[in-house]
Amino acid sequence: MAFTKYHNITGSTGVDIELLAPGDNGGSLSSIVIANTHATADATVTLFVQNQPVSGSGVSTVTYKLLSTIAIPSDTSLLLDNPSMISFNNSSSGYGLYVTVGASDTIDIILNRKI
Repeated sequence: MAFTKYHNITGSTGVDIELLAPGDNGGSLSSIVIANTHATADATVTLFVQNQPVSGSGVSTVTYKLLSTIAIPSDTSLLLDNPSMISFNNSSSGYGLYVTVGASDTIDIILNRKI
């Protein structure tokens, strides 16, 4: 899968949405913008990196949360721009970037890479 900068997301309880797959060359992110596009309700967001081990390899899934169940107020954006927080190994054997949102949430995510 190629690097995708813009993501429109409608929530679905318990569903992890892949923003960057391992190998998408997005590990050198410079910023992530998460915008709650709902006019009246908070959005509940969990943003995390996770490996995707090959079935039968004996490697366990490992998850690191960047944001854990945070509430973003309606019509508000959150900017993550600290490189030490959002940089991770995104090689083919590394980690992907994922988000989980509440069932009725609508958010936009913009991923910016270092040039």
